[in-house]
Amino acid sequence: MDDAASASAADLRLMPGEARTVFHIDGMDCGECARTVERVVGKLDGVRELQVNFNTTKMTAVHTAAIPAMIRAVEQVGYRGTVLETTSDAAVPAAASQTASFWDRHKRTILTAVSGVLLGAGFVAEYAGPGGLTAIFLYLLAILTGGFYAARAGLYALRSFTLDMNFLMTVAAVGAALIGEWSEGATVVFLFAVGNWLQAQTMERTRRSIRSLMDLAPKEALVRRQGREERLPLEQIGIGDIVIVRPGERIPMDGTVSSGSSTVNQAPVTGESIPVYKVTGDDVFAGTINETGSFEFHVTKRVEDSTLARMIHLVEEAQAQRAPSQQFVDRFAAVYTPAVVILALLIALIPPLLFAGDWSEWIYRALALLVIACPCALVISTPVSIVAAIGNAARRGVLIKGGAFLEEAGRIRAIAFDKTGTLTVGRPEVVRVEALEGRTERDVLAVAAAVESRSEHPLARAILEAHATHHPGERLQKVEHFQAHAGKGAEAVADGITYRIGKPTWFADMGYTSRWAADRVEAEQRLGRTVMLLAADRAIIGLLSVADVVRPESVEAIRHLRAAGIERTVLLTGDNQRTADAIGAQVGVDTALGELLPEQKLAQIRTLQQQVGPVAMVGDGINDAPALATADIGIAMGGAGTDTALETADLVLMSDDLAQLPFTMRLSRSALRVIQQNIWFSLLVKAVFLLLTVFGLSNLWMAVFADTGTALLVIANGMRLLRAK
Repeated sequence: MDDAASASAADLRLMPGEARTVFHIDGMDCGECARTVERVVGKLDGVRELQVNFNTTKMTAVHTAAIPAMIRAVEQVGYRGTVLETTSDAAVPAAASQTASFWDRHKRTILTAVSGVLLGAGFVAEYAGPGGLTAIFLYLLAILTGGFYAARAGLYALRSFTLDMNFLMTVAAVGAALIGEWSEGATVVFLFAVGNWLQAQTMERTRRSIRSLMDLAPKEALVRRQGREERLPLEQIGIGDIVIVRPGERIPMDGTVSSGSSTVNQAPVTGESIPVYKVTGDDVFAGTINETGSFEFHVTKRVEDSTLARMIHLVEEAQAQRAPSQQFVDRFAAVYTPAVVILALLIALIPPLLFAGDWSEWIYRALALLVIACPCALVISTPVSIVAAIGNAARRGVLIKGGAFLEEAGRIRAIAFDKTGTLTVGRPEVVRVEALEGRTERDVLAVAAAVESRSEHPLARAILEAHATHHPGERLQKVEHFQAHAGKGAEAVADGITYRIGKPTWFADMGYTSRWAADRVEAEQRLGRTVMLLAADRAIIGLLSVADVVRPESVEAIRHLRAAGIERTVLLTGDNQRTADAIGAQVGVDTALGELLPEQKLAQIRTLQQQVGPVAMVGDGINDAPALATADIGIAMGGAGTDTALETADLVLMSDDLAQLPFTMRLSRSALRVIQQNIWFSLLVKAVFLLLTVFGLSNLWMAVFADTGTALLVIANGMRLLRAK
């Protein structure tokens, strides 16, 4: 089954009589294990589509086959399958729910330990005891207990016309026994079993980066229905239900606050370090933590559609996608392993047949070659790094959509920014108030707010918010005869005085003159601000400057991006060039380009790609779609509140926080370096030991140590990305 078909299994529409079931597969410790399960289960009658994700240990099937039959097929190749969830279009025979016994959960660990004890007993019997048949019997038992699962998986791989590491190791152990090297055969099996166990344990630590997200939301919530409060499972709670959240509780579902207020720690979902104060009308997200207050909220999304659930789903999909490096490794391993098997056969046959070599010696070298040929370290070198990096980013509120985007982000050399809502907060704010004619700034702001209280214009809202912020509780003066002049301003009468507020050009057209006002307007406009004049009858009494203010973190983000290796930063905006220059100077970008239409932004992205190399575009995930699509990486702001951002971008800053962007660039570059280190280290160790084996300078247990040791080292190197900052 090709990757495209596999990846889409969970998205296919069910046909009549079909079910979609998600299984947890326990015991997989390498990518080849997942492919073995996929081949065996995929051949069952009634399985239409199948995806086995080694990184998340999940198998998703679209099927009419009985679920117990699918679980038996998984068990036949040495793993354990349990049903996580199933949706059905008809009655598909299901598996009985049961709790795994201690033996089922730990039998591989127990058999590995028993193999080690028997191996030790065999050494004692051979060198300090009766030796002979007793030692051979103990070694044989060590081989059978330690190699049972490897032999079974290798047999199924062979039936699927695949030479995986289980098959190679089984051949090596059996071959060693046939030529009388019982101790070496038993040592190979035991070390291989220990290596698989260690790999499984270290991979499990990496997988917890996603499971920690899954544990964020509680399983039930306190709901008020028809005047009664009751605790219900989240699956029974629908849109519109009222949920009560008490101090210290996790918010169970997405919703909008309907009464009460509190500070909410959103760090588990968005990565924000500072709690956010929530009042009536504010959105809350599943998995975040209520701190001091108590409030109620209306549910706006079902549990499976919450921001947290969708984020987990997208992260799992991202971890399942194969990065370019992983695709290269898989293609290489597919050719490399059969080639080494052929080379081993030639080494075993040609010297004895053509040059009178000793059969035992050359067969032994061939077996050692088979052991070192196992591509386990090489195959696992990339996915463990990708899982660790994507999991780390998710905990910081950064959603990376896949290994391909992670690698591409590591190559980014230039970043282009949209202005509104990206480098700026995205809404106008009053940044300056000046007074004339004996008035105070408080008078000017109060009169302006009174006139604008009748207007719906965004600048009017900015003035009203400024008045409420600076003079809370102060009542506005009553105005009458309000009249709006589209594109110019507004006027109203208060206490017999006609007040006008609007554009300086409107006042000029009406014949107002003021040298002071003209100078101040020009100075403010040079700063990229929108200026409004306020007049009482025929006299200008004040000036208000409004601007889309720069985000507090923008300046530091740009500085840290340079430190992270970004060579050029560019501001692309449709605002006038004066505003672009002012904002660009404040945040410190290299270039600020204004008055750009969407197609011109796209052209600028292409120019950057030609001049510098790979380019990322940062926007809100909705606007500037052509530029975001053309850039090598599209980065969206505010995924926690924007469904479109979650769906369209390659990389999402969930908290709407630019400060996470430098971290993401550093993490991506580190991931790229670690992946390359792992690949080259794996290949180098293979090459060295292949040469040592051909010239008789290596033996079976050294080959196993080299293979297992390399696999553990690349896993440990990849896991460093879990702690990257």
